[in-house]
Order: sequence, then structure tokens, then C-alpha cells
Amino acid sequence: MDHLFTVTGATAMPVSRTGLAAESLLERQHLQEWVIAHPQVLGESVLVITAEYDRWADTDGVPARDRLDVLGLDATGRLVVVELKRGAADRDVHLQAITYAALVSRFDLGTLAEAHRDFLSRRGQDVDTEACTQRLLDHVDGEWSPELLQRPRQVIIAADFPKQVTHSVVWLSEMSLDIDLIQVGLWKVEGHVVAGFTKVYPTPEVEEFTLAPARVEGEAAAKKLRERSRSRNAVHVLVGAGLLPEGTRLRMTPRHGTTEAIRDAIDAWVEDDSSRATAVWTNNTAKPLIWDADGASYSPTGLANHIFTSVTSRTADGIQGTTWWDVDTSQVPSDVDAEEWATLAGINLAGLARQLNGTRKDWTQLHTLLGAVPAGRWTTYGDVAAVIGSHAVPVGRHLSACGQCPSPWRVLNAAGRVSDGFQWPDRTRTDTPREILGAEGVRFDGAVADAEMRLGQDDLRQLIDD
Repeated sequence: MDHLFTVTGATAMPVSRTGLAAESLLERQHLQEWVIAHPQVLGESVLVITAEYDRWADTDGVPARDRLDVLGLDATGRLVVVELKRGAADRDVHLQAITYAALVSRFDLGTLAEAHRDFLSRRGQDVDTEACTQRLLDHVDGEWSPELLQRPRQVIIAADFPKQVTHSVVWLSEMSLDIDLIQVGLWKVEGHVVAGFTKVYPTPEVEEFTLAPARVEGEAAAKKLRERSRSRNAVHVLVGAGLLPEGTRLRMTPRHGTTEAIRDAIDAWVEDDSSRATAVWTNNTAKPLIWDADGASYSPTGLANHIFTSVTSRTADGIQGTTWWDVDTSQVPSDVDAEEWATLAGINLAGLARQLNGTRKDWTQLHTLLGAVPAGRWTTYGDVAAVIGSHAVPVGRHLSACGQCPSPWRVLNAAGRVSDGFQWPDRTRTDTPREILGAEGVRFDGAVADAEMRLGQDDLRQLIDD
């Protein structure tokens, strides 16, 4: 982030930049604590295992003097090695990060649990090793994988990076080492110091479209990582878009990572207990499924792996669990239009996430669009969703709960009817959308609004452009 401004209407005033040293802020006492308190700067779903770790020993058992700033664990089961620099990074900072990555790649679950226990103890939390072990296991999406532990991701945070570092990191990434460079910047805004963290490498475009060549011995771990990443990202997309209400029923159809024989075996296993094939959705990015068979919470991949192992007595290899679970559209949530809900039939969680990729629950554009729909015209949830980049279901759910949405009565379902799930945010209102539309001049044939008075997607886009 090179430039920061305070804005008032059309006026933008530059904010003065400062630095940690200039503000008497230190690496350990301040920068490190920011990262521990807000591990999202390291990536999605990172659990801090420990900080200031220095319990290394050489082959003779002599303690080493190296100190690892922060060690985390992400939801894919990979360790995250964090190297912090208060100012500009040293020319060899990437070598330090690689050294720490090599050291922690030999850690096992027991070592990590003990390190986490000691870390929490130093911070005033009395937690035993068994509880720490379970916490680490629960954080991982799927089964614990020693192979993925051997492939740590490295994150270097500094105020700036010399070209020697950036060039080296790009080359190392091409050689299959996963290294992120994050720039920390400070600004003074109205007497306050504001900190910002910006990933400078790899950029989102590089992450999405570039695949570094994997070494032959790492292909299995790389495959498992890709499957877990896809599954985790699908859940984040669905939760972020607000598509599925809490309590949505899901049904299992084994797909990815299975053979016909395994699917037949799972079907036979389900016949003994039908609850094994159903789950309830919750908007929890870590473990959104509550399995009817045992009432426990799982990630989609974690539950698919559990079912696979229960049936085959084998460890699953790279299952993408979000392909296993479909929305049970026979049970319609109270705040959702039945016809729009029916459009989700036959689409698994991974497929829904692909449709919604990039969608977020920022309804500013929706409010602007609805405010532009004139009296005497109507549109549909689907058309509105297409224009703002969402889906008809979350649009309808938002309108039923939003007290600031302009003219929500002008949005109907795809058939031109008032949605069965329509609710006024003010539950004391007794008038109906049809009554208001009629008063505004919209004609109805029975319960269906006149199609000639409908605004389609192109009409809505023109309203925004105008």
C-alpha cells in the first residue's frame, strides 16, 4: 500500500507515512504481538502454535541459539513459519526462514502439542498437552498428515524487501518452496498510528494462475494440499456469500476420491443407518457440518474421510469432501423462496462455491440498485443477484431481514410472484407487497405480475450506469 488518503467527498488528503522505529515500536513486544492477536494476516484459518521458540538441539543435544518468531498451523495441516523484521529485511532473511522451515519440518504432533502447551502457559492459560493435541487435530480440515507437516509455508513480514530477497523468493517458489512476502506499513491518521499488512508476493494473480513444478517426492503431499485447499476455499466462499441458512439439510452422494465399488459399499453401509447420509449446515468456516449419525461437527472433507475410512478401513487419499454433499431442497428454509431454493437441487457444495466465487456479503450495491428501481416496475431476485454478483437465495434472505433496503417489495421470484418466504423486517406490518405494487401501478394476472413491467438484467445495469 504505497498511498493512503483521508477522504471527504471529492477531497482526498494524503496521510503521512511512518515506521516502527520512528514510533518506538519494537519487533517482539509490538509487531509480533499484532501477528499473534490477528493471525489472519498470515492467511486464512491460521492457528498460532507458539512464538519465540528456541528449544532446538543439535545432534549432541546441545541447545541451539536460533529463535523462531512465530509458528502457526493452517487448516490444510501445513505449518506456517513466520520471520519478522522491524524495518527492511536483511539480504539473507529468506535463508533464515528456510532454516526454520527445515527444522520444524521434523516436528510431529507430540512436539507441536507440547510447544503449544508451553506457549499458552506463558500467556496465562493452563491447558494440558492432551487438550492441545486435540486443538491441533480439530483445527485441521481432514485427517492429520505427517506428509504435509514436512512442507511448511514460510511467511516473511518486513517494512521492505531488497531485490536480492524478492528475486530469490520468486526462484525458490518456482522450485516448489512456498514463501510469502508481506509488507507492514505504518501511517499517522488524526493522531493515531495505523498499521497495514500487504502481501507483495505471491500476488493473488500468481497464486490463482501459476502452479510451481512439484518435485517427484512431493507430488502426493502436493495433491493432498490442493484437494484440502479447494475444499476449505469452497466453504469460505459459501459462508462469505451467505447462501445457506443455518440448519440447511444436506445429503451425501460419494463422488470425488471413490470408485464404483467403494460407492456401492458406502450405499450398503448407509442402508444400515440412514442418518449416516445426512448432515446439517452451520456457517462455521472450520467445521460447518453437523453429522446426524453422531452429532459431531466436521469439515466436509473431514467427514468424507471419516466415512471413507469407516467403510473401507483405509486412509482416504486426497478426497475433495465438498463434492460429496448436496443441498436437500425438499426442506425449504422459512426465509427463502421455494422456487429459488429449488434451483440448488443437484448441485454439490463445490459446485455452488464455483458459482459464487468472488461473492461477499457486502450489500452496498444491492441497496443502490434497489433505490434506482422506479415505482410501477418490478424485478426478480435472480436478476438482481446476477447484476451484483450474488445468488437469488442470499439476496432474498437479506431483503427479509434488512431494515434499510429501499423498496424490497419490488423484487419478486422468477415466476413474477411474491415470494412465499417474503417477510417485512418490521414484523408488525400487515400490508403485502402485492398491495403496494398494485398501488404503484403494477398490473397482476391473478398472483403473477405483468411481465411487461419487469426490469431485466440489462435494464438494471442501465439504472446503475445512469
